[in-house]
Amino acid sequence: MEPSRSEEDNSHHSHSYDTPLKDSAFDKSDDEKILIIEKHMEGILETLGMDLNDDSLKGTPKRVAKMYVEETFGGLNPLRTPNLNTFENTYKYGEMLVEKNIVVYSTCEHHLMPIVGRAHIAYLSKDKVIGLSKMNRIVDFYAKRPQVQERLTRQISAALQKALGTDDVAVLIDAKHLCVNARGIRDIDSSTVTVEYGGRFKNEDELKTSFLTYSKLKTDFGD
Repeated sequence: MEPSRSEEDNSHHSHSYDTPLKDSAFDKSDDEKILIIEKHMEGILETLGMDLNDDSLKGTPKRVAKMYVEETFGGLNPLRTPNLNTFENTYKYGEMLVEKNIVVYSTCEHHLMPIVGRAHIAYLSKDKVIGLSKMNRIVDFYAKRPQVQERLTRQISAALQKALGTDDVAVLIDAKHLCVNARGIRDIDSSTVTVEYGGRFKNEDELKTSFLTYSKLKTDFGD
């Protein structure tokens, strides 16, 4: 059965931060996609000269296909969109809330190499607050796609702004791209930083500075 698309997926032609998807992206079921990718992976490995009759390799095409559809690129499926339940801000907390050091595992869409890093998120509470784990889940959902870091940063910001009903959201990602670290120039030390400021974060330098300061705080609970 074809999954129903979320509002973000339906409008992917109208926003610069949406993942470029074909209109037929969900015509095939996950099982159908796994079978097709498995055949393609067999062809790739055979072209490279690998012996797929070897015990170590014969299951690789299917393993890779399942990993792509169900894990690595699982965020393409709108049925996996996390439920971003919010709560009324009954305690009237109006200051900045920061969730930092959220692990990012993504895949560069240019070379299909890993992107590994950390995301830091802040928002200013108004009428709504969101469960802390929901921010981790929205990062994970959008990271599980072929990505560029700039788009990923904006997608996380837009999703949280919509859920919270406020533009006052800031997102910073600091990540290593293995297409730079492990191939090409092979610069193992470089990382890429992207940031998206919305609402008051965009206009108030003091808020930006506080966000960056909190993001750098070391969290140490002892040995």
